[in-house]
Amino acid sequence: MYSAAQQPTALCTEQEIRALVHDFYDDVRQDEVLGPFFNSRIHDWDAHLAKLVDFWSSILLRTGRFTGAPMPLHAAMPGLSAELFQRWLTTFYASNARQPNQAMAAQANAMAERIAQSLWMGYQMRNGGDAVPTPLDSERPAPHV
Repeated sequence: MYSAAQQPTALCTEQEIRALVHDFYDDVRQDEVLGPFFNSRIHDWDAHLAKLVDFWSSILLRTGRFTGAPMPLHAAMPGLSAELFQRWLTTFYASNARQPNQAMAAQANAMAERIAQSLWMGYQMRNGGDAVPTPLDSERPAPHV
């Protein structure tokens, strides 16, 4: 057990996670490429954002609140491309660069890269026939100091 003085400091708060998710998806919805793609598939943004807050809370704070299976949903989605995944990541990085909690942003960026790679590889495996899946070309901007 930890004493009160030894308790590990949380990476972020639930409010910071909510801000991260909402700020990012505000950017996505306004993006000339991502906006139409997402808006044509998400019909209840409030419910979707709540699910995404639970998802990122589970990742960043290990709350275990998220239940679901993103891989089959994304793999079944028509029209995904490496370019869309790259744009999603680039938009995520830009949005997170504006977050006051840069430790949270850095951790979220690292996890987003893994998630995007995994979803993209799964998508290709389901939809690419016999072609060998190719990874995304991750180009993360230098961290802000």
